Amino acid sequence: MQYISDTLEGRTILITGGAGFIGSNLAHYLQRHHNARVIVFDKFREGDHSLSLGHFRNLNGFRGEVIAGDITNKRDLELLRSLPFDSIFHEAAVSDTTCMNQELMVRTNVNAFLELLRIANEKQAHVVYASSAGVYGNTPAPNCVGEGEIPENIYGFSKLSMDRIAMQFAAQNPQMKIVGLRYFNVYGDREVHKGKTASMILQMTIQAFLHHKVRLFTDGNQRRDFVYIEDVIQANIKALLAKRSGVYNVGSGIARSYNEIAKALKEILKLHFKIKYIDNPYVFFQEHTCADIASTKIDLDYVPHFSLEDGILAYKDSLLRTAKSLA
Repeated sequence: MQYISDTLEGRTILITGGAGFIGSNLAHYLQRHHNARVIVFDKFREGDHSLSLGHFRNLNGFRGEVIAGDITNKRDLELLRSLPFDSIFHEAAVSDTTCMNQELMVRTNVNAFLELLRIANEKQAHVVYASSAGVYGNTPAPNCVGEGEIPENIYGFSKLSMDRIAMQFAAQNPQMKIVGLRYFNVYGDREVHKGKTASMILQMTIQAFLHHKVRLFTDGNQRRDFVYIEDVIQANIKALLAKRSGVYNVGSGIARSYNEIAKALKEILKLHFKIKYIDNPYVFFQEHTCADIASTKIDLDYVPHFSLEDGILAYKDSLLRTAKSLA
């Protein structure tokens, strides 16, 4: 699906974290639909347990430029400064919400982001960056930008810090356009290499296929806003052409429970499994998220196309293929 016409013709677009889940989907989308030069910049993983989620397999079929680098490394940032880009999708981050290393999280997600904004300002480049629903913690849903921003963990804190830095930077440099997208629970193709941080939709499919049993916390009635990867790509592409800077929620606008995911997997994937409810070990676990996307619709012309069931149906072949490969 193409979300805008030929408005990216001739652009040079940098994607940090471009070998990760969302970054690689952006790279493939741009290659399919737009005649633009696309440069992927990613730390890539050093092993199975690396904090970097970039994986070369996510870029199979991508014909653009690929550069290995770390956004926390000054020499690598200088390499970015030498590249002739006019647009940035900034997806690079420590995105493991269970990571408790506060210094690493802030240095990677916040400090490096500020340096990237300075480089972008030199080039007058438009910046679209990944924020997160984690900024809302466990404040009551629906979650609205500017309200209830009380993170429960260092990951959410780092993303809220990025949002504040971005809007301050934009106010001081009005010639720049900086758009932050607060992703809710994203799922879809190319997330398998996220491991334990992959969506519950993928994790439940793998558990069901391998063990005929799925484990859910407490009673499985936690509700989250699950958003399919194609809707996230739509939001990014439209944000790149936004008329002004801002921070926006990106979700489906509808909260669904983990029990509902289980029901959808049984019906759509024809999986047979039992559910085992277990204690929740995470004190910062979000019980209910739901994106208020009113401003995203108005300012970015964002319209989610996939319900939970539609997304699982579109993701079906990849889900089953991944589960079978692990059997």
